Amino acid sequence: MVLHSIETGKFKLDGGAMFGVVPKPLWEKTNPADSKNRIDMSARCLLIEDSKKLILVDAGLGDKQSEKFFSYYSRFGDATLLNSLDSLGFSPNDITDVLFTHLHFDHCGGATKREGDKIIPVFNNARFFCSKSHWEWATVSPNPREKASFLQENLFPLMESGQLNLYDSDEDGVCPELGLDLLLVNGHTEKMALPKIKYKGKTILFASDLVPTAGHIPVPYLMGYDVRPLVTMREKERILKSVVDEDVLLFLQHDPVNEVVFVKNTEKGVRFDRSSTIKELFK
Repeated sequence: MVLHSIETGKFKLDGGAMFGVVPKPLWEKTNPADSKNRIDMSARCLLIEDSKKLILVDAGLGDKQSEKFFSYYSRFGDATLLNSLDSLGFSPNDITDVLFTHLHFDHCGGATKREGDKIIPVFNNARFFCSKSHWEWATVSPNPREKASFLQENLFPLMESGQLNLYDSDEDGVCPELGLDLLLVNGHTEKMALPKIKYKGKTILFASDLVPTAGHIPVPYLMGYDVRPLVTMREKERILKSVVDEDVLLFLQHDPVNEVVFVKNTEKGVRFDRSSTIKELFK
């Protein structure tokens, strides 16, 4: 197995929304805001080379929405999903599987593209995997709080392509088709899937939106986007305890600086220790 960090570009989000009720003087220590109160965000994905499989975890924002839509997020940087894959010698047709942690637009938008008046998958040969419970949560009757993040043009073309695979997800377990261990959490959204990967003597947890940046490691530091914030707190407390106890590394999806982080116990709870990258750690 070989792991690759895949940068798909950076964007900006309101710092207050990203930290909820946490006062700005506290969160700005780790995530400085610009003049519009926005913080820098990454849309980092993970590529898993495993035997004959090439598995992509999440797909970033993509580029098929309108200029007006993207103006809200002020994307910046040169990285794109396809350029990052190309730099590793891979084309979209090489991807065999895509696992969505969840279906918010910044996690699945890059899986489809506009071609003429149609929207089609970017990865022609891939199977797309999503929790059945989460798919229904996002598509059958999305709640008003999340509806703006579940974009129909990101979702239904996947179903129409015939490439979508929905797995049962009532509790933590293995996605058998991919052979990946998944932790399922329900605070940020229903049945968000966090892959837990054993790699070269270490265990890496893809933290997705449970811990989007290093600034979110303290248990009470929650995003305003979480649909069940008290559930998120319980999940973070439980998972971060196991991360420390089992010496697990956190792969951060949205931190523009810190890719892989080590955490430690302190008298104030679990806190950031140091950061590195997959390339540096496993060279």
